[in-house]
Amino acid sequence: MRRDWLTLKTTPWSLGLLLTGILLLLQLTTLEERINFWLYDKAITTWSAPIDDNLALVGIDEHSLDALGRWPWDRNLHARLIDQLADAGAEVIVLDILFPEPSSSDQALADAMERHGRVVLPIHYSPATPKQRMAEQLPAPLLEKTASALGHVHVELEDDGVARGLYLYNSLGNHRRPALALAAQDRVNPSGHAPDAPAYTNVRSEFRFVPLAGGADTIPAHSYVDVLNGAVSLENFAGKTVFIGATAVGFGDILSTPFSGLGRPMSGVEFHANVYSASRQNTLISSAPGWASIALALVILLGLANSLPRLKPAATVLACSVSFALVLVTYFVVLRSLHYHLSAANALLLPMIALPVASGLRLAMANRFLNRQLDDLARTPQLALPDPSRRHPHQLLEHLSALLQPQGWLLAEGRDLLAVKGMTLADVPTNIQVGQWSHHGNQSWIRLIRGGSGYLLGLTLPDDLSREVIQLYLQNLKLEDPSAPALEPGAQENLSRRIEKVRTATERLSQMQAFISHSFERMPDGIIVTDELGVIRFANRHIEAWFREPMPSLSGLPLTRLLEGHDPRDAAPWYETVSETLTLRQSRTVDLKIHNKDFLIHLAPFALPDSNQFGIIANISDISELREQQRQHREAIDFISHDVRSPLVSQLALIEQLKRDPSHIDERQLEQLGRLARRSYHLAEEFVQLARAEQLTETRFYECEFLAIVENARDSVCEQAQEKQISLQVIGTEDLWLKGNAELLERAVINLMTNAVQYSPPGSAITVQVYRAGHLACLAIADEGSGIDQAELPMLFDRYHRQKRSELAGTHGTGLGLSFVKTVVEKHRGDISVESTAGEGTTFILKLPIADPMP
Repeated sequence: MRRDWLTLKTTPWSLGLLLTGILLLLQLTTLEERINFWLYDKAITTWSAPIDDNLALVGIDEHSLDALGRWPWDRNLHARLIDQLADAGAEVIVLDILFPEPSSSDQALADAMERHGRVVLPIHYSPATPKQRMAEQLPAPLLEKTASALGHVHVELEDDGVARGLYLYNSLGNHRRPALALAAQDRVNPSGHAPDAPAYTNVRSEFRFVPLAGGADTIPAHSYVDVLNGAVSLENFAGKTVFIGATAVGFGDILSTPFSGLGRPMSGVEFHANVYSASRQNTLISSAPGWASIALALVILLGLANSLPRLKPAATVLACSVSFALVLVTYFVVLRSLHYHLSAANALLLPMIALPVASGLRLAMANRFLNRQLDDLARTPQLALPDPSRRHPHQLLEHLSALLQPQGWLLAEGRDLLAVKGMTLADVPTNIQVGQWSHHGNQSWIRLIRGGSGYLLGLTLPDDLSREVIQLYLQNLKLEDPSAPALEPGAQENLSRRIEKVRTATERLSQMQAFISHSFERMPDGIIVTDELGVIRFANRHIEAWFREPMPSLSGLPLTRLLEGHDPRDAAPWYETVSETLTLRQSRTVDLKIHNKDFLIHLAPFALPDSNQFGIIANISDISELREQQRQHREAIDFISHDVRSPLVSQLALIEQLKRDPSHIDERQLEQLGRLARRSYHLAEEFVQLARAEQLTETRFYECEFLAIVENARDSVCEQAQEKQISLQVIGTEDLWLKGNAELLERAVINLMTNAVQYSPPGSAITVQVYRAGHLACLAIADEGSGIDQAELPMLFDRYHRQKRSELAGTHGTGLGLSFVKTVVEKHRGDISVESTAGEGTTFILKLPIADPMP
């Protein structure tokens, strides 16, 4: 498909539309808000506001809490402080302390407030919760009546958790409350009135940014206890507005500001003092109208869109830089001189976006004709696998550890250990050649040269049957290639670079073709590709093996004929399925039977890009194992519905019989009930044990001794054998160490011994022999029972299979015991066989690989 967008010229319209589209997409993110916050914070912290001379601050700090005791204090202390400040000539006292509950000392505080005459108290708005509406927290009635004014202390936090301003007025219901700083100045707008809103709705108005004088403690604060005790000169408060509030961190009344962030937050009373100072100096900052921000961005957009297409690359950089600087200057001038916060983020983003966009469009326009086909080839993915001989030893150790899971490793550069686990330099053998693995027992070593430095890499491999295979794999792994050519510096001439680019693209295309070919061959499923007439044009080796058709005969064979020849069907014939896939362009998934194996074939239509050719890709999956699992699942359902339910139903019926006549409980009935309960328990236990065995993996294996396992199993079955006077003898003295799960192995041996006891006549003998045969640990359990019919031997280890003769003789089993044994043995990579002669007995032979097969 031709990329016609590359043929567009860089015009004011194309550049302007592209910049506008990118800018609109950025509006979906929080980038604009974050840039505006950053600009404002930089301006405020660079040029901090002056502190008004008419302001004083009294803080309830840690020193005051230590001197006057735990909070809350008796309100008589606040009355004394007000009298102290009144005597000092304080003009206005702002008591930024909440008094929501009445107190016995309210009268003393009210009298002190009345004597001064200009004491302002705060109002707090409790936030709404799912169970409670928003409400005002007013001072106690007596204090509310005595206060000269009330002001709200609610501060709005931005999305980043930083306090940059507040609303001058909050309205809850019909009450319009000014901010605490405005109430202290008696600057409440008399023309304002609360809107007609519900009593639980907070209506805010006139948001203002606050130019702070600095971070926390910028405004000098006098300690509450020092002022109360007369340790502070009263001249500090004469004719001033005094803010009193908590500055100790323990009160929790703290706000993050542009000066502090979350590192050193500011107390609430100091923030309101800053609001008061800025309000007195008429420096509170309003938000600029939205049209001003749009107008600024539009001016920058039009200027860049009209100028950049005509400018040279160097001039483009200069134009974008000038535009960026112009926006910054405009923002700072409007903020500092006019006290308006202008949303300049979009105008700042435009030059930053315009430079790479204009350069990219110019580059695409200059190279579109020459590089169109070349770029298509160059974008072909590089599928060559990295050469291990070029990897650093650190990376090699990481990859080998993840792949092989060694028990230990060592990586050293010279005599310096870089990484080690369970190995030492003393273990290093002599005469290790560069690039050649040297194996000593379960340890493998190699020397590597990288960048002129020599490295030593050692691995401690698992000491089991997989060790030899891993060592052979390492021997064939090429980690050092002294003949690798050094990389030549890239050509500087433009034509040479293009020739090199063509060569690289051609190599990648060849690698892609080889990769596709090998991938189809190595896929676990069979793949068939047909043309638009349903004729096979490609098939991998699985198709050849499963259909037993030679590869030359597959190519050019209609897919319908291949399927009909191996799985003919009357209903929904194959030609309908194939033709509908091609004509309707719809995928089809159908069951397929080939040589008594179950498959699933998925037919999917496809079309080649830049072409009118189309066809079918058929994916054939072998689901024989899945079908077997489904069969086992159905057998399990049948087993549960019949074998498990039957004893339970009998128990319930017997219990109901006993309930009807509890006074005549027969001992035989109780024994029968016990037998049924034990049978139910054994059924459930064997079912659970089989499930555990099927889920067993080698991650749960550990070192265990086979003779001890057999002796423990003998002890578990000994009592059962003694009841029938059967001699159960274990023959074997050699310790045979296995790597496996001792618990499940012991259960498997118990099952075999239990079967031998169960099917042996009283007074007979059972011989259990443990011995070693080469690298195998062997167990032979021979009894003197009636034997097993030859016709039943092939099905002996199948699930739920029971011997007919045993069932007729009254010996009922679950059909799971021997299936469990076979599953455990196979999980341990072992083998189990049975030899039986009718009337002479049965011998089960179990073989397991030992942990160390070498003598």
